[in-house]
Amino acid sequence: MSSPAAAQTEPDAEPRQRRARRKEARPGELLDAALRLFVEKGFAATRVEEVAAAAGVSKGTLFLYFPSKEELFKAVVRENITGRFQEWSEELDQFEGNSAELVRYCLHTWWERVGMTPASGITKLVMAEAGIFPEIAAFYQREVIEPGHELIRRILQRGIDRGEFRPLAMDHTIYSLISPMIFVLLWKHAMVPCVPSGTTLDPLGFIDNQVDLLLHGMLATTPPTDQAPRP
Repeated sequence: MSSPAAAQTEPDAEPRQRRARRKEARPGELLDAALRLFVEKGFAATRVEEVAAAAGVSKGTLFLYFPSKEELFKAVVRENITGRFQEWSEELDQFEGNSAELVRYCLHTWWERVGMTPASGITKLVMAEAGIFPEIAAFYQREVIEPGHELIRRILQRGIDRGEFRPLAMDHTIYSLISPMIFVLLWKHAMVPCVPSGTTLDPLGFIDNQVDLLLHGMLATTPPTDQAPRP
């Protein structure tokens, strides 16, 4: 049987615990709301008041966690994209298949973990508004583009070192692998209203086709060896 003292404190303990859990959940709820609104409306048109209201808190509470809209956006990118580079790097180190399989695996994984999620709209937002917000552009370059390029460079170099890929124009090949990913994002977030009704795109099928083209080329036969590749 509970003592009188315990009976007096127990009713207060549960609300405190709920408040503590609620406080711990707020940053995540704010980031989820911010991601949805940034993708839906763009960076410039999204107001912090809207983000706070969508997360069920006041604007003042939002600023306790994120001192500006720019810092809120950076936190959204780190939560949904930048924070994944470490796990992708570890998976690259542990991958046991050949390098062609690794290329396909990485593009599939990117689509499943980013492309199929609301975070897929971040790339379109940055492409549309980076010229207006140079701080956002510099941040995205530093924390998304540069580590992304480095990861792909490591994959390609792995193939070259193992004799599975021929020597490559590395920077051009990196962009060749990134281009199909950007295309499916633009299709998803911008191009659908502009194509004929009923036109669909299977993202993984498109990615697989692009990988096949990059790995095997479009020629039915190998070109003569006296035709040197362009530099």
